Amino acid sequence: MKIHIRNASIDDYQAVDTIMQQVQQMHIDWRPDIYKYSETVLPVEIYEQAVRDQTFFVAEFEHQIVGILLIQYRHIESSNQVTRNIIYIDSMAVDEQYRGNGIGHTFFEFLKELKTKKEYDGIELQVNAKNKAAYKMYTDYGFTEKSINMELL
Repeated sequence: MKIHIRNASIDDYQAVDTIMQQVQQMHIDWRPDIYKYSETVLPVEIYEQAVRDQTFFVAEFEHQIVGILLIQYRHIESSNQVTRNIIYIDSMAVDEQYRGNGIGHTFFEFLKELKTKKEYDGIELQVNAKNKAAYKMYTDYGFTEKSINMELL
């Protein structure tokens, strides 16, 4: 598959929303005690700001949006930590029809290039404990566990 990664545009919102809805449904299926249906997963105002900030990207295959990537640039500085600049993956998702075709890996290659270009120190993300497929993809790519979120209900 020839995948093209580009900055998202305002006109991409409907396709982005479709993929975000798919992800929300997975979260609902895994944890209905926490997640619920929402008409709007990503408010258009937040999307438009991410487009303006150039922190929202889409993956295209044959002129169709098949994946989304929302990042944050984080500067970490405190008296207790080494100062670092990281790219944080806020959201990354692939349309359910296209999963397993290397789109996630294409996003990671894009992010590695972005990290090098910006001279950042690393790339971080958080993964839902129930999302075994994503966890495997991340570890297969070389991500390692940094911390584990726990809960007591």
